[in-house]
Amino acid sequence: MFSLVKQFFKQVVPGVIKPLHVLWNEIIGFIFISMAVIGIFRTYKFYGEAAQDEGQGIKMLFSGGFALIMLYFGLTSFWRARKIGKAS
Repeated sequence: MFSLVKQFFKQVVPGVIKPLHVLWNEIIGFIFISMAVIGIFRTYKFYGEAAQDEGQGIKMLFSGGFALIMLYFGLTSFWRARKIGKAS
């Protein structure tokens, strides 16, 4: 009985873990890209306000940097999910 359970876990668990790992990376990638889109809109808003107030320029730089970092994390997460999905 114990050997059947052990054999079951050896064959089934890797087949379940891999798709879950891919799904996790895709969900995280979606969250990061969503945050990047919000950052891009905020950067655009601060860009429009930068002509009126000098303090908006630093906000624009920080929100733009945030957007770029989140976009990078999101894209690499999707690339990682694709790499995991292709691996045998």
